[in-house]
Amino acid sequence: MRILFLGDVMGRAGRDAVSTRLKALREQWRVDFCVVNGENASNGAGLTTDHANVLFEAGADCVTLGDHAFDQKDMMSQVEKDNRIIRPLNYAKAAPGRGHRLFTDGRGRKILVVQVLGQVFMKRPFDDPFSAVETVLKAHPLGGQAQAILLDMHCEATSEKMAMGHFCDGKVSLVVGTHTHVPTADAQILPGGTGYLTDAGMCGDYDSVIGMEKSEPLRRFITGMSKGRFQPALGEATLSGVLVDTDDRTGRATLIRMVREGGRLEATQP
Repeated sequence: MRILFLGDVMGRAGRDAVSTRLKALREQWRVDFCVVNGENASNGAGLTTDHANVLFEAGADCVTLGDHAFDQKDMMSQVEKDNRIIRPLNYAKAAPGRGHRLFTDGRGRKILVVQVLGQVFMKRPFDDPFSAVETVLKAHPLGGQAQAILLDMHCEATSEKMAMGHFCDGKVSLVVGTHTHVPTADAQILPGGTGYLTDAGMCGDYDSVIGMEKSEPLRRFITGMSKGRFQPALGEATLSGVLVDTDDRTGRATLIRMVREGGRLEATQP
């Protein structure tokens, strides 16, 4: 199975890039299943129902969220209605929606998508991500009910993302980090056969401060004072993510490639 994962979609620039380019890239790269992190797609904070539909119409099979999962209030109900949207597994126990789901690709193969939030440097103390993931993976052994498993690890600390990669090695097809909006250069297949990338980067304008128009973040860093709200940058976006090929029998990764297309960053293709 060939799986494409795109990092955090950042505001209108990211949405427009996904809308105009994803379908063609899916065909060009022969993608079987596509997951997009959409938690910053609506003005940089959360995801509205309308913008979720934009991502699905563009070619996403699944949209994951993150710590901003419910910043847009209509997502509280939409995540219950649309099971293609996955919120963090270890969010508050009373949160609507679910943190994992078994999907089916166009050839009938099963792929489990899981999302979890880290704890280190995060603004609120989420439940332990490792025990939450372990419970789900025990119920869905790789190569059994699921031909492939993708885990979106949404957190600040690179060390916590790496720890999750090694914790899941041999148990999932791909562990990919999101949240920090900067693509890392460590795409690899771990010893047990799990594809790993510390951060997929963002789908957004990189002439920015992690996707935000530069003036307000610079003001706060320089003066310690705010003058207004952060606003997403609106220049041409780079699509950033990772592509992995998996063995249908074992679920292990056989190839992993970072992908970047359009915008300011150097292009990389499978």
